[in-house]
Amino acid sequence: MSVGEGAQDAKQDLPEEDAGRANVYALIGRLLYDAPDSILLAELCRADAGATETEEPAGPWRTLQEACRTAYPVVVKQEYDTLFVGVGRSQVTPYTSHYIRSNSPDRHLVRLREQLDRWQLARRSAASEVEDHVSGICDVMRLLIVESHDLNEQRLFFNEFVYPGVVAFCEAVSTAESAVFYKHVARFARAFLEVEREAFEMQDSEA
Repeated sequence: MSVGEGAQDAKQDLPEEDAGRANVYALIGRLLYDAPDSILLAELCRADAGATETEEPAGPWRTLQEACRTAYPVVVKQEYDTLFVGVGRSQVTPYTSHYIRSNSPDRHLVRLREQLDRWQLARRSAASEVEDHVSGICDVMRLLIVESHDLNEQRLFFNEFVYPGVVAFCEAVSTAESAVFYKHVARFARAFLEVEREAFEMQDSEA
C-alpha cells in the first residue's frame, strides 16, 4: 500500500464489526493496488462474506467471488494494466484528486498530505504512488479503524477523502470498456462505501 510509515501496530481487540470494516478496506485497497494473483483469487473464492452477509454489499460480494472463480491471473493482470496503468495514459485514473470537483486536484492533494502529517502517516519509501491513489486512501481508512481513531475523525476523513473520490472512481471503472473483472470489484467497493456512508450519517444524527 502507499501509506503506512508512522502507524502503530494494529490492535487485536477490535470489535467484530470494526475488524470486518478494516478487512474490507484492506481487501479493496489490495485489489486496486495491483491485480490479484492465483493465491488471492483462491482465498477470495473460499472467504466468508462475514459482516457483509446481511448488508448491502452481500450481493456484489457473491458476484465478485463468482468472478474470482472464473478469473485467470494473467488476464486480470492485463486488464488491470490496461485500466489503471496504460501506455502513456490509463483508461481510468486511480488518483482520487482527479474526481474532486469542489477543489483543484493540487489543493485537494495538499489537504490530504496535511491531514496525513497530523496523524504522522507517510508513504512508504519504496512506494511510487502519490498519496491520493485509491489503494492508499483505503489503507488510511483501514489504519484509522485498527488504531481506534475517534469515529468523528473517521467520518470526517471518509466524507472528504474517501467517499467522493473513490465512489467517482468506481463509477468510472464500471463504465470502462476494458473492465470485466474490475467491474465487480468496483461494484462491491461502491456498495460497501454506501453502507459506510449510511452508518456515519446515522452516527451523526444521533450525536
